[in-house]
Amino acid sequence: MPDAPGTRVRRARSLGPVTGALLVASVFGYGLMILCGRVLGPVDYKVFLAFWGLVFGLGSAISPVEQEVSRLAAQAEIEGGRTGPDAVRVVGVAAGLVLLFGLLLLIPPVNERLFPDHFELALVTLCGGLGYTVLFAVRGLLIGHNRVGPYSGLTMTEPTVRLVLAVLLVVLGLAQIVSLAVAVAAGTLAWLVVAAPASRLVDRRGAGRGWGPVSATVTQLMAGSALTATVVTGFPAMVSLLAPADDPAAVGAFLSALTLARFPLVALLPVQALAVPAIVRLSATGEGRGKLRGWLAKGLVAVAVLGALGAVAGAAAGPWVVRFVYGEGFVVAGWAVGALVLSSVLLAGVQMLAAVLVARGRAGAVLRTWAATAAPSLAALAWWPADTITRSVIGLLVGAAVGVLVAFVAVWRRGDDG
Repeated sequence: MPDAPGTRVRRARSLGPVTGALLVASVFGYGLMILCGRVLGPVDYKVFLAFWGLVFGLGSAISPVEQEVSRLAAQAEIEGGRTGPDAVRVVGVAAGLVLLFGLLLLIPPVNERLFPDHFELALVTLCGGLGYTVLFAVRGLLIGHNRVGPYSGLTMTEPTVRLVLAVLLVVLGLAQIVSLAVAVAAGTLAWLVVAAPASRLVDRRGAGRGWGPVSATVTQLMAGSALTATVVTGFPAMVSLLAPADDPAAVGAFLSALTLARFPLVALLPVQALAVPAIVRLSATGEGRGKLRGWLAKGLVAVAVLGALGAVAGAAAGPWVVRFVYGEGFVVAGWAVGALVLSSVLLAGVQMLAAVLVARGRAGAVLRTWAATAAPSLAALAWWPADTITRSVIGLLVGAAVGVLVAFVAVWRRGDDG
């Protein structure tokens, strides 16, 4: 049965504000990165990027909270009720895992390797991770219950808080690595603005699935997302941990190019949570499942075409863009930028296929997909017989290609039965 006109209108009205919010959030986020790079310079920026990679890598690892809560909320919305107590359990399990990760960052050898002479960055990272846990739960509740306006506002508030604080620090002459890191972490408290109305969407009564099944699901999803972070937002931290100590200025310039090449990929991360409730609703009918399979096939063709075009454009214009954005001291080869753009497009395909698996409740398949993506990337970074930049490029390309293949097989093999 075709979609009712009212349904199509509601989807169009939802898409506009959410798309606008995601674009603003992405632009503001990259504006902050560029500002920090300009203020700190290549060497200090390398340390800051390790923090940036960890805090947003941790955020990426926690993002399944939004996906799982949005799935629970969408199911509750279809049934005409409020989200059950399992949403609260999701937050509790995620917060416990974040605390364990924070303790690892406080171990002196690990801390010194990641944050030389800046021990306190570990504490800032932990605070940001806990803030993200609640932020993602609130966003999942809002989008799962079709509260598009508050969701869009919250999506924009998070990066706006960061950018405003960072600009204020620069104006006051207080912009250093730690102060800018605090500004970054402060954005994760944006959920306070909508905490009260969001809490009314939850019904804590009832049994739900219980702590055991919820813990298993969240742990698998967060493990998969943590692996995602190692090749997306957290890759600079992986370079600091696993790669040889090459020229810091050259590596810093390369990582700056990586952050630019990841622009469409980072912008797509929140779209995963938006996709999950949409896929849940599509999968409720046979016609919807048929549409979904057709969209997936077209999406893979688009990934191939955009990847090829992006690689050529990145190789031709990438080095100039990096120098224009960050300054003349940031020098990187064209072939490296082109390869980074290609890997980003491939990873975007992996992310959207993984969203289908999340919507179908297949946490194990999501974990296997990201393990297959991360393993080649990290292995090349640690052991490939070449310099750090070459290791990074080879690992990211091979890992992304393997991830697309594994995710596609996982989605298609089970077909409509999820």
